[in-house]
Amino acid sequence: MAILGLVGGGNIGLLVLRVFLAVIFFYHGFPKTSRIKGGTHGDGKKKMALFMKFIGFIEIICAILLVLGFLTQAVSIVLILIMLGAISMKIFSWKIPFSTMSNTGWEFDFMILGATLALALLGAGNISLDYLFNFYP
Repeated sequence: MAILGLVGGGNIGLLVLRVFLAVIFFYHGFPKTSRIKGGTHGDGKKKMALFMKFIGFIEIICAILLVLGFLTQAVSIVLILIMLGAISMKIFSWKIPFSTMSNTGWEFDFMILGATLALALLGAGNISLDYLFNFYP
């Protein structure tokens, strides 16, 4: 039996999951939105910097929407795509293993992907704007 099973523990759990994920995405998205450094590095690096800035803004907007519990399943799908991109960069471009002691592996990204996938499947719960506006069953 869930500890808070009698008082809507599932909904509280979804709220906690949304808030914790929001903090992580906000924390990692905010630095990406800082000004683009070193405009003389060539077109490819400038395009990548602009793309990362865009991703940072998307992560911040999604984090705010997660806290509010608004359009949670759609937001989760966007964040799933971002996490799949991050994992694929680490695996295929940077050749980083799942876990390593000398570097950050992609196990953290994998865990965030799983939590975001859970939100996509479960929705925001009753403590959300989705519930208030009948977006959540």
